[in-house]
Amino acid sequence: MSYAVSASLQAAIYQRLSSDDALAALVGSDIYDAPPAGTLPSLYVTLGAETARDASDATGRGAWHDLTVAVVTDAAGFQIAKTVAAAACDALADVDPALDRGRLVSLRFLKARAKRESGGLRRIDMIFRARVEDD
Repeated sequence: MSYAVSASLQAAIYQRLSSDDALAALVGSDIYDAPPAGTLPSLYVTLGAETARDASDATGRGAWHDLTVAVVTDAAGFQIAKTVAAAACDALADVDPALDRGRLVSLRFLKARAKRESGGLRRIDMIFRARVEDD
């Protein structure tokens, strides 16, 4: 197994989300690799948890990465969160971002969970599955 492509994959996903005009129209620049300390905006997108498992074979090293993209809001209801989640999904659909290390073989939406959190927050965690190879 190789986890060596993980940082490059994360940077490419962040860059893709940050450069998407439709997503920026909804959340501006409030797209984070990690939410900053202090007061957060009322609506933002952040990268979250990741799990990886081996996908190496006789031709080389690789891995499956299940990575989370989250939409968080203090708005009542889920409507705006779902609109932003759709824009994030669209931003990551049918893209082949270049990685600094390795190669992205595939990236697809796997599942999502919308939930209420303490303090009146709404959160949608979307899981995307990426297949990477290490050169």
